[in-house]
Amino acid sequence: MPRALWTAASGMAAQQFNVDLLANNIANINTTGFKRQRTDFQDLFYDIRAQPGARAGQQGRNPTGTQVGTGVNVAGTTRVFSSGSIEPTGRPLDMAIEGDGFFEVQLPDGATTAYTRAGDFRVDGDGRLVTVDGYYVQPAITVPDGVSENDIAVASDGTVTVNIDNVETTVGQLTLARFRNNSGLLAVGRNLFEASEASGTAQTGTPGGTGFGTLRGGMLEKANIEAVTELVNLIVAQRAYELNSKSISTADQMLQTANGLIR
Repeated sequence: MPRALWTAASGMAAQQFNVDLLANNIANINTTGFKRQRTDFQDLFYDIRAQPGARAGQQGRNPTGTQVGTGVNVAGTTRVFSSGSIEPTGRPLDMAIEGDGFFEVQLPDGATTAYTRAGDFRVDGDGRLVTVDGYYVQPAITVPDGVSENDIAVASDGTVTVNIDNVETTVGQLTLARFRNNSGLLAVGRNLFEASEASGTAQTGTPGGTGFGTLRGGMLEKANIEAVTELVNLIVAQRAYELNSKSISTADQMLQTANGLIR
């Protein structure tokens, strides 16, 4: 019975973690380019009373053995990089990636590159293309003075052009980065990821090239979250938490009964 208490407690802790993760998914339902996460569980070690296949006297071998689990553990969290819906915004500097790839962003230290699916870019006072936090988009794109947002266009291959006196002029070429294992990227907040040993190094290329998605100007990719699915998962996690708490109550009642026998 003490084992039942600890086993059920591990289940409650795991489901609490799961609820925390689902709550974060729901909180970011309107976050541009957000990718939902799921919780991966694994069972803990087993108390093996009898090995499967052990000799049962002279009558052959034990076909199943006797194995009692000790609970559950959170093995990790997997970020699901399926595409979100793409919605028009009417802003030429809003960009959505249709397919695989990430925009490259230079962090304030000037040496670290981060990656994002959120393409809600702006032009700062120097004409540089930046994120909503003012981080430079890489490769550098500079819009000439006197050019308004409505005079900027982004082609599907990442070519950025401006209209000056009815003449189209190319001001830069955006590239995309991709990884062997997107789920291994390190989430650092602000819609940004950094490469890790698990993700592998970034491979850069032109949008529309082999293995890379294309760009769609004037559009944004929404979060890949379905509210109904997340709410159902939240209810399932809550019920699992309640069942584990019921296991603790049952084990406690059995202990009370056992203690009452000695009175």
